[in-house]
Amino acid sequence: MEGCGYRDLYEEFQALGVEIVGVGFDPPSETGPWVAEEGFQYEIWTDDARTLALTYGAATSATQSSPSRVSVILDAQGDVALEYPRVNFNAHPAEVLEDCQVLFQ
Repeated sequence: MEGCGYRDLYEEFQALGVEIVGVGFDPPSETGPWVAEEGFQYEIWTDDARTLALTYGAATSATQSSPSRVSVILDAQGDVALEYPRVNFNAHPAEVLEDCQVLFQ
């Protein structure tokens, strides 16, 4: 699971000053217990209006039932530094870490 990869590399991201945020469509009442069970150190935001998903390409409509797996790295000013429109969720967290090491060291 992609989330576990980020969990396992969390300290390395933190050493670079990188904050990780997951975004999904499920309500906090569902994600809260799951986040605790998996031991995630980062927040999972609820995007029930699909606003972030539509902005960053994880949804094509406000009625889409589940988000596509995409990742976006924002710089300190909130501008898009890198986009990953399709991800291999097993290898992706390590790939993002490598890219962040280049961008933010």
